[in-house]
Amino acid sequence: MFKRFALVLITLSLIFISVGVNAQDEKLLSTRYLSQKHPDSALIILKKLHAQAVDNNDKLSEGQCLRQMGQICYNQGHYAQALDFYLHADKLFSASKNLDMLAANMGEMGVLYYYNKQLDKSRAIYNKALAIYKQTGNLKGQADIYGKIGHLYEKHHKYDSAFYYQHLALEKYTRANYQQGAAKIYENLGSIYEDLARYDSAYTSFNHSLQLYKQEHNEIATIEVINNLGDILRKTGKYAQSIVESRRAMALAGQMGNIYQLAACSKDLGKAYELMGRMDSAYHYAELSRKYSLDVYSKEGVNQTAFLQVLYDMNKKSDEINRLNNIRKINRIIGVSVVVVAALLIVLGMVVFSRQRLKIKDQNALAKQKEVQHELMQLELKNQHLEEDSLKQQLEVKSRELSTHTLNLIKNNQFLEHLRSTLQAMVKDDKRDQKKQMQQIILEINESFNHEQHWREFTAAFEQVHQQFFDSLKQYSSELTSTDMRLIALLKMNLDSADIATLLGISTDSLRVSRYRLRKKLNIPQGDNLSAFIQTL
Repeated sequence: MFKRFALVLITLSLIFISVGVNAQDEKLLSTRYLSQKHPDSALIILKKLHAQAVDNNDKLSEGQCLRQMGQICYNQGHYAQALDFYLHADKLFSASKNLDMLAANMGEMGVLYYYNKQLDKSRAIYNKALAIYKQTGNLKGQADIYGKIGHLYEKHHKYDSAFYYQHLALEKYTRANYQQGAAKIYENLGSIYEDLARYDSAYTSFNHSLQLYKQEHNEIATIEVINNLGDILRKTGKYAQSIVESRRAMALAGQMGNIYQLAACSKDLGKAYELMGRMDSAYHYAELSRKYSLDVYSKEGVNQTAFLQVLYDMNKKSDEINRLNNIRKINRIIGVSVVVVAALLIVLGMVVFSRQRLKIKDQNALAKQKEVQHELMQLELKNQHLEEDSLKQQLEVKSRELSTHTLNLIKNNQFLEHLRSTLQAMVKDDKRDQKKQMQQIILEINESFNHEQHWREFTAAFEQVHQQFFDSLKQYSSELTSTDMRLIALLKMNLDSADIATLLGISTDSLRVSRYRLRKKLNIPQGDNLSAFIQTL
């Protein structure tokens, strides 16, 4: 690994010397290609470039480094670390006001959210990126986001929306004359047609994509599309033609040393031979696919181990740098504190000296002030005598008012006592009909007052929680009584039948009758649930 890393550094150094002014951009471009095969080495280089950008206070380059580090971590399946890099890059791009970089970073964050099952966040951030690209007039960026939104709808099996956004992306790429992007969109369209079993349209889209990829010399994408053409031919029963395409893809994968594509091609060849009844060939390619798959897993395991080691070393170094920075900050704080304390001592000495001078002046002024205060005290005594006379007069007035209030209270109490005695005498009267009638009236008044008071309080609190509920309810029926309103309010609160019956003071049988009548007034169809209907209001 160290030999390989040294060779990479030597190669990159030669590139940096040759490019001169654009060395920083070339470094980032070189690491992007390097990350496809050696993500651990690319991550180390990006970390160094990021440190240089921080030292140079180059926010844009710093953000680009973090964005590429996020892409590498995402490709290796480390979503949390990737998101951390993306979020830091987002802040830097916003600070540097590079809108296109900001939108591109958002687009990659949207893909990360999608694969992390956060579909709402994915769509929301796609919308933000699209708005920025429209603001800058970036057609390629708009097409990229439209394609990603179409991919979201495809995975949700909303194929009409998927087609709509993919065609929008294709139109933008065509206007920008960007064949690489158009090729990807045709590949996406072929995938949608394949899901819908529209194999003729899928074959046409894949074939169109293949031609564009060939023009752009994109060999990896070419292999995948040829393999897709083989799948379509196999699914339409053209097994011999399918084998030809799969073998062609396998040959290209072999030339490039792409083990993953070799495994996929071998698997597809095995399926085709199995459908043709040639089990020996099917078995051969199935075993070959299994062998390549094991090689892929083995290689990925080695790469993951190396990548995790690099990631661990990076985090360890970051922690050490943070620790040293904290120590530096503490030392700086201590130094500043010492200077501040010294300055405070100097100021304190000056203050003490000044206070001594002021003290002498204050003593002289104090003697004069005492003379003035003596004169003021004489005046205050006179004022106090005048205030005392005024308070005595006010006290007499208040005393008369208090007597008047006391007399009124006595009269009111006597009147109330008279009323109580009279009512008690009426209750003790032997006329039982009158007594029962008065007691029944008093009981009914109390019960009615308390009952209605409680319902008014309940209704007020209910309307604060469910605003406009009763107004909305009246749209369904104008025949609702106050009892119906109370029953509906209790159903809206999801109370069970026993509690509702208790609160209304009726039996459960009566409650069933009330619910039945209420259904008729609200014109609820037979079979629909009354409680569910009320919950939707």
